[in-house]
Amino acid sequence: MDLQLTDKVIIVTGGAKGIGAGIVRALAREGARPVIVGRSEEDNRALADELGAGDATVQQVVAELTQPEECRQAIAQIVATCGRIDGLVNNAGVNDGIGLEKGSYEGFMESLHRNLVHYYLMAHHALPELIRSRGAIVNIGSKTAETGQGNTSAYAAANGGRNALTREWAVELLKYGIRVNAVIVAECYTPLYETWIRSLPNPEEKLRQIQEKIPLGQRMTTADEIADAVLFLLSERSSHTTGQLIHVDGGYVHLDRAL
Repeated sequence: MDLQLTDKVIIVTGGAKGIGAGIVRALAREGARPVIVGRSEEDNRALADELGAGDATVQQVVAELTQPEECRQAIAQIVATCGRIDGLVNNAGVNDGIGLEKGSYEGFMESLHRNLVHYYLMAHHALPELIRSRGAIVNIGSKTAETGQGNTSAYAAANGGRNALTREWAVELLKYGIRVNAVIVAECYTPLYETWIRSLPNPEEKLRQIQEKIPLGQRMTTADEIADAVLFLLSERSSHTTGQLIHVDGGYVHLDRAL
């Protein structure tokens, strides 16, 4: 299926590793022009150079997205370099364990900047270009907003906010023909996930227990499977889909995990 993404300039925040890298790789394969936005120039360039060694056109912008001014500057740099923006994938964030009992006001607010505020800022600053291109926005979210997890109040709140912004923006941007959707992730094996698993006393056993609770195939979702859904939502193949929270999770959230 031709997703009609050739030469489309698509921003992917947190695009150097994990799910973001999976999305960037998929965009490059489709002939799009992904732009990686992240704090580590070394990580950004490593992926951009790897993909750019072929026929792909991949660019990178260094930005600390917790800093509002750097969000603005990142968009300005992309427009100056690429001349347009056709899509935005808000993906950057981290499950940072800022809980209720052991957390603090300062930690909670910092986590919201790591996980939610830049979603708004990147969309806000990119909006004039997205209006011109009739582009699309895809927000990456987490099951924690719907299932809870424990000891991660800020991250859960941020993801609830991501879901709400997805629906709100879909309404606000109808008049411009801009579609806004979200892909909700449950258990996806990324480098950050692996770091967390290996920090536990019995990582192999814990991983097995988690996989057994995933209804479809008792296995983790892959970054490629997340990316496939994201690309569909960015493309004109999903031209009548907006305001949706698409769960790519093997049935984890909505099916009975006793299965």
